[in-house]
Amino acid sequence: MSAILGNASAAAVRDSPGLWALAWRRLLQDRVGMVCLVIVAAYLAMMVASYTGLVAGDWSRERGVSYANPSFLAGEVNLEAKALEQRKAAAKAPPVDLSDVDPLAPRYKEWAERAAKIAVHEVKRSQTLPFGGDKWGRDVLLKTVKGSEVSIFVGLSSALLATLIGTVLGALAGYWGGRVNDLLEWFYNIFTSIPYILLILAFAAVATATGKFGKGIVPIVLVLSLTGWTGIYRLMRAEYIKHCNREYVKAAQAIGASNTSRMFHHILPNVSHVALVQLSQYTVGFIKAEVILSFLGFGVPVDMVSWGTMLAEAQNELVIGKWWQLVAAGASMAVLVTAFSLLTDSLRDALDPKLR
Repeated sequence: MSAILGNASAAAVRDSPGLWALAWRRLLQDRVGMVCLVIVAAYLAMMVASYTGLVAGDWSRERGVSYANPSFLAGEVNLEAKALEQRKAAAKAPPVDLSDVDPLAPRYKEWAERAAKIAVHEVKRSQTLPFGGDKWGRDVLLKTVKGSEVSIFVGLSSALLATLIGTVLGALAGYWGGRVNDLLEWFYNIFTSIPYILLILAFAAVATATGKFGKGIVPIVLVLSLTGWTGIYRLMRAEYIKHCNREYVKAAQAIGASNTSRMFHHILPNVSHVALVQLSQYTVGFIKAEVILSFLGFGVPVDMVSWGTMLAEAQNELVIGKWWQLVAAGASMAVLVTAFSLLTDSLRDALDPKLR
């Protein structure tokens, strides 16, 4: 009888779902969370497709006239296109006789004949584009897709690195305590004593001026991650202080587990839900931070495009009534940030140990 009960209990242990399986089940029951998960997955797929060149590979090609109207505004007057047609008409007009006032006028004919021998292929540009064009006639829709590559990659990479730094430092401070905790608390207080936006701008200015962090998006990732680890550090430190004296940690110590094993093999899986929720929150914050840095000129280089650079260009376009680049970049960022924020709330509810 005891053998049967033992086999039944062992089978029940094998069949009992773990933390992540239960969390996934609760997330599947959350309709808002699943919709947001699909939206975030679609943005990530768009980022990968843009990076591989499957989508928006030729986003920089000049497809339309300057500030081409969106397709749904095809009937509106485009003053830039009208001015271009006027310049073409003026170029085809018969030359004015300037031989009396210009000493080089006799050579104009010779130069015109030489220029006529050079083959010039005029590219036909569209008067309208699906969601309009920018100053150089590039498709704003493709430009928005290409901009998501930089903005989303910077947000995810910075969040991963900041979460890693904060988790490791929080584990060290909470587990060891004493002087290690005092030293890390001192660093934490230094970073939190400075307003966050000023700290980011100061690091970004130094990285841009010195160039020691390299070029491209690497400096932005390092700046955001090195200034944004404090929030998760505080949470992970508190979690480790709470867990390091619990029974399962004492049991691991009794069987000879090392301090590293107890920190990262026993305690970390039980507090990983905190890191995961913070990771999603950091991603949202760092996407917005990249947009702000690029808008202020501390972001991506001029040869790259992101949602921040598009918003920086759009502020000048609004003066002449060209609003579609602002709407494209702003709406894309708003949808992703909103979906990520709601997904974070759903993950927090699904991973809450009190619901187990």
